[in-house]
Amino acid sequence: MSHMNRRRALQLLAALGTTGLVAGCGTDDDAGETIADGSPIKIGLVAPESGAGKAVGQDMVNGFELYLSMHDQRLGGHPVTLEKRDEGDTAKTGQAAVNDLLKQGVLALTGVANPVVMSGIRDIVEKARVPLIGSNASPLSLQSVVYIWRTSYVLDEPGRALGGYLKERMPPGSRVVVIAPEGGGSLDVVQGFRQAFGVDDPRLAGEPIWAKSSANPGENTYADDIRAALARKPDAIFCHFTGQAAIQFIRQLRRTRPSYTGPLYAPGFLTEGNVLNEVRGVLLDDDDNLLPGTIQTASNYSADLNNAANRVFASAYRKTYNVSPSTYAMASYDAAQVLDKAIRLAGPNPTPQQVNLALGKIGQIDSPRGVWQFNQPRTPQQKWYLRTVQLDGRLLSNVMVSEVATLG
Repeated sequence: MSHMNRRRALQLLAALGTTGLVAGCGTDDDAGETIADGSPIKIGLVAPESGAGKAVGQDMVNGFELYLSMHDQRLGGHPVTLEKRDEGDTAKTGQAAVNDLLKQGVLALTGVANPVVMSGIRDIVEKARVPLIGSNASPLSLQSVVYIWRTSYVLDEPGRALGGYLKERMPPGSRVVVIAPEGGGSLDVVQGFRQAFGVDDPRLAGEPIWAKSSANPGENTYADDIRAALARKPDAIFCHFTGQAAIQFIRQLRRTRPSYTGPLYAPGFLTEGNVLNEVRGVLLDDDDNLLPGTIQTASNYSADLNNAANRVFASAYRKTYNVSPSTYAMASYDAAQVLDKAIRLAGPNPTPQQVNLALGKIGQIDSPRGVWQFNQPRTPQQKWYLRTVQLDGRLLSNVMVSEVATLG
């Protein structure tokens, strides 16, 4: 951090008693001197502003804007104008958002919540030769890109992390059922899980159950699929649902009779954002005690990680937005951090192509998730964590249990 950045961080964290951490979170970029002001630059942020992805989009905006506020609205010494556009929920709406930002002369792009949108804008970004720092999970099919980088992960990775974990821990003779909505990113997630667990492992109780895909499912959308899953008498369930679909799946699973009280495993999407608040009524009894049936998720981030970078980030995020940060917010914060480093390396008058080249030279990132770096496919090589849903005071929270894998 420059001296100006430290002052901003101190202002944000003073009330929390964490100012002493700021002095310890510098990086190799710290030269002890404030970098001279560069020319103004524009960064384009693409995120959903309505519909099922709105909450994810808001977290992404929050994470990027928090980094800017802690760094005097500058990246690499340049004053930043953040141009935001609505991603929508289709490849077509995402393409329109990206094309509009390119017309504005942005130095780089970031965001993109929907894997379908990421696939849909690939050719536009590559042809424009403007770097995109995607800050949500991207499809496995996105290969051989030059200008697209990701600070989140590839969609098969949480399945791989949990598949390897459960393979070592499920006893002989046990039964694991896989259930997920058809299409979208589910194919990548389920493929990762099955490959890591063992496609021919007899503990997999049949083929995956593919539920109806719906951005706004009703109260009985998954009822038949859940009954089909429970008919296989599982000892554990692996699933993949996000947002409103996650809320409805958890509610319907807990309300199905006879009730399922075994463990539920999933990528971190299942319990991110506002999901836990919405399902509180089916996870707690009348005395606010957790009902039987653990929910454990694999994620590249947990808000309670005990490292200096996360203590600074999570404290500032809670102070600014009055909620704990999600993996979506963290990955967007890191996208800003990555751009900060790359733009600095690109020199006083950076072009998109120079920034893209610099992205390959930034090395390790001191992130709230832990230290990571880009691999050859331009995604993070990073740790994965097992989290469990627990009460933290009166709030339901994702609490880190252990590291389960390093992937990427």
